[in-house]
Amino acid sequence: MAVLVMQCLNPSGAGRHVPVPRLPADFVPLVLSAAKTCPDLTPSLLASQLYTESRFDPLAVSPAGAKGIAQFTQDAWNEFASEDGSPDPGKDVFNPAHAIPAQARYDCHLARLIRAIPGDRTKNMLAAYNAGPSAVKRANGVPPFRETVAYVAKVQRHTADFNYLDEATEPSLP
Repeated sequence: MAVLVMQCLNPSGAGRHVPVPRLPADFVPLVLSAAKTCPDLTPSLLASQLYTESRFDPLAVSPAGAKGIAQFTQDAWNEFASEDGSPDPGKDVFNPAHAIPAQARYDCHLARLIRAIPGDRTKNMLAAYNAGPSAVKRANGVPPFRETVAYVAKVQRHTADFNYLDEATEPSLP
């Protein structure tokens, strides 16, 4: 899979450029379509999550056993792989055409679960994706877990790198 690289300033402000991969062209229509299914998502936010989770690697497997481009746990995959929430053996966590829409369904589900929590809804949704909705509810917002705080910041920082997707009207971009 070819990945185009954009350059951005290092967030530390040191002036060094850090390569930021562009969303692979094959995934653009999947992200645009999936983001439209959830009012709490934008294409740039969804792409940033995919980048943060797996660097767009559909075959990624974490040391904890999370799988695919969206790094699903088996329980989450079983629930969100299909639109009706039932396990679907025909869906493959390693297939972006299945995993990207499932991630949008999962994000939207999490956003609904934590909607009443005060604070930034996007940050709370991302924290729920990383630490679970019960942790966000207990903390009444983003829990003070180092990993979760860093995850939320990283996804939000990279969202700007994918803003070009928010203005896309066609499923294919140059």
